[in-house]
Amino acid sequence: MLISPKTSKKKIANGRIPGIIDRTPKRDGNGQEKRVFEGMAIMLYLCRKYDPEGRIGYPFDTDKYWEVVEWLTWMQSGIGPMQGQANHFFRYAPEKIDYAVERYQTETKRLYKVLEDRLVEQKGSNVTAAGTKASIAGGTSGLSDGNGPWVVGDRCTIADLACFSWINWAEWAGVPLDDFPELKKWLERINERPAVKKGLDVPEKFEMKERMKSKEGEEEYAKRHSNWVMKGQKADQEKHK
Repeated sequence: MLISPKTSKKKIANGRIPGIIDRTPKRDGNGQEKRVFEGMAIMLYLCRKYDPEGRIGYPFDTDKYWEVVEWLTWMQSGIGPMQGQANHFFRYAPEKIDYAVERYQTETKRLYKVLEDRLVEQKGSNVTAAGTKASIAGGTSGLSDGNGPWVVGDRCTIADLACFSWINWAEWAGVPLDDFPELKKWLERINERPAVKKGLDVPEKFEMKERMKSKEGEEEYAKRHSNWVMKGQKADQEKHK
């Protein structure tokens, strides 16, 4: 079960999305539900429980598993908060603060360059787009994606998907991808995956890129989300006076 913003406070400690409730009876043998919040924890939990073959990851405690964890941690401590603030000050803040916009956009670009360099490195390594020497140190032969390069190894993993969830919003943060050609191609590859197309419309239809095709649509979309952010911020201020 995916927790919605309306129910998150009652269900998880942080009171914010994302959060899930695993109600699968066989989870621990006694039918107890498991609540998990924060994206990195959710992805690691779901992979450990429901992807033992390593189709979007690698088996626990292999070298490739820990590489995935490294990049997940990098995303959650870097791109997530930095681009999140770039989004806020560029799109939602009630007043324009040039320093804040430049600060967070610049750091977001720096982080994008780190991932760009990683993809270039992967492209030139012996783990090729065709899956040569698949699953090195990963222990799962025959599961090569065959359409790389990817962040870790020879397949699209949760490391790619975690970074994608932010980089797919790059233009919304005012960070064009023109200076990151490999990152741009990587983004296009992920966007073409059927499961990703389906997932983008959960819990509601993904509209940002379509709205940005017109100035009017872009402004309306920004205003609607800004109102939502400001409403939540005001509620928090009232609670913590």
